[in-house]
Amino acid sequence: MDSNKLSSSFRDPSGFLFSAGGKLYRQVNWAYRADYDLLLSSGLYKRLVAEKLLIPHKEVDFPPVDPELSYKIIEPQRVGFISYPYEWCFSQYKNAALVTLKIQKIAMEFGMSLKDASAYNIQFHFGNPVIIDTLSFEKFVEGKPWVPYRQFCQHFLAPLSLMALKDIRLGQLMRVYIDGIPIDLASKLLPVKTRLNLGLVLHIHTHASVQKRHSADQKVNIALKISQNSILGLLENLEYTIRSLRWKKGDTEWGDYYNKTNYSEVGLESKDKLIGAFIDQVQPKTVWDLGANTGHFCRIITSKGIPAIAFDIDPIAVENGYLESLIKPDKIMLNLMLDLTNPSPAIGWNNNERMSLQQRGPVDVVMALALIHHLAISNNVPLDQVAKFFAGLCSTLIIEFVPKSDSQVKRLLSTRLDVFPNYCMEGFEQAFRQFFDIRRSEIIPETERTLYLMEKIA
Repeated sequence: MDSNKLSSSFRDPSGFLFSAGGKLYRQVNWAYRADYDLLLSSGLYKRLVAEKLLIPHKEVDFPPVDPELSYKIIEPQRVGFISYPYEWCFSQYKNAALVTLKIQKIAMEFGMSLKDASAYNIQFHFGNPVIIDTLSFEKFVEGKPWVPYRQFCQHFLAPLSLMALKDIRLGQLMRVYIDGIPIDLASKLLPVKTRLNLGLVLHIHTHASVQKRHSADQKVNIALKISQNSILGLLENLEYTIRSLRWKKGDTEWGDYYNKTNYSEVGLESKDKLIGAFIDQVQPKTVWDLGANTGHFCRIITSKGIPAIAFDIDPIAVENGYLESLIKPDKIMLNLMLDLTNPSPAIGWNNNERMSLQQRGPVDVVMALALIHHLAISNNVPLDQVAKFFAGLCSTLIIEFVPKSDSQVKRLLSTRLDVFPNYCMEGFEQAFRQFFDIRRSEIIPETERTLYLMEKIA
């Protein structure tokens, strides 16, 4: 059976992930034997799994990829969708940071410590932020600094403080700096008033100054180095600093979409029922909703027990959707930020450490509701290009066509020349028939919009 190493875990000498036969495995190397055994024998693994803070695994008898290095092969519970920090809303990011600190504090109770604090080690699994890297723990050594302090500040505190206190869009810097936003850059970008915030003074501004003085040593690590209590104090201060960060949501174009939509009550209810009927007909295992806003229509999907991901470009819409999921709670829905005209790319070493959106597909069903006019008119993407893009993501497409006579399209065209002669139902169907068979089309009552169910041509 062919086994393939995952490119996301090549840096760690303790072990690596690989896939075989459609399953995910992790090879634990002999170099990590002592720490792995301590993780299990100390009770830390059991505690973290019980509190849904660590992905569970089972030891399996499976051929290792590198037999000479291999100590154990484990099969971790698979996460439904791998997301990245630059796709998280503010509250998701904040909760991921707080969970990392919580895990570190619990680990110390069992004589262990995190050896890294990468935001990429956190995933949202059944609604909870959990650490997915079983090999991130090592024996705690009294007097040794908290090794991942600098990484934690770069991966969590720097982006969160910039998002909360400068501009929410600065979280996208994580796409540029794969090992976290440099502390000196965060210090320069943060407002002057943050120099009155003791936590940010210590962990960002002073941290940046010390790094500058030790620029010849790229691995300088600012941390309290004396005792376990000192490290606990550091963790408490980081936690207080992060909890105190608040993002004051302003107005965005789509943050209040459902209160401003031109759907009547009858129209929206009819659309809900049509989507439910289409889903019942297809019986998918997974669904992506592109341009989902807060995820209203995704909740129709998850109410049927089908996992769904609600992608949207608007940070307020994604934030509101995530917070709503926490209240519900909706354990099989995930809200993420995504600009479809510039989707998450493959980045990192050899452009192969973090996957693009397309590489994380395909998915059974993609929904594109009230989206086509934004791609075709607002962003000048030809209809056949849109169709080709969707065909690369799914086997079934549920898409809504919004004609030029619709008030939302009229608004888009009110400030620009109409250079879209093919943007009509005939042109739309012709473009999509190159890649899809149209199975059903239904006019949404009290609107001029049409909902389509399409099957990708084999």
